[in-house]
Amino acid sequence: MKQQVLHYYKQLVQDRIDVFQDMISGLTIDAQNDAKGSAGDKHETALSMMHLEQEKLNYKLKEILEQKKILNAIDDTITHKVIALGSLVTVNGMTLFISTALPKISLNDKTIFAVSPQSPLGSQLMGNKVGYAFELQGKNYTIDFVE
Repeated sequence: MKQQVLHYYKQLVQDRIDVFQDMISGLTIDAQNDAKGSAGDKHETALSMMHLEQEKLNYKLKEILEQKKILNAIDDTITHKVIALGSLVTVNGMTLFISTALPKISLNDKTIFAVSPQSPLGSQLMGNKVGYAFELQGKNYTIDFVE
């Protein structure tokens, strides 16, 4: 199951990278075309707006590339006894993938939440094993399964 989850998230992140690269490329082409046919204040404002948008997209792309780097560092052949990066964990019936914060997915009729080890929940899980119980924000949690 862990291999499927990791593959799905890698594909999701790659799809996001492709979208952002296409958007950045489109803005670059638009700016080049606008530079050829415009002059004056309107032209400068349009170029500034395109440049700001491109900076925002580059920042988001950088974040997504960092997520890809984290996912690529996960060895999906390791079965964890203690929760670490790449663990697939069941806590209170929820299935969590310890990796980076990504959208929830559904695989084999299971909903999987990708959580960062630095998140409040992730940091409580890291280094612990089946049976460990803890409280977070007034709610009790127990680790039921680790892969």
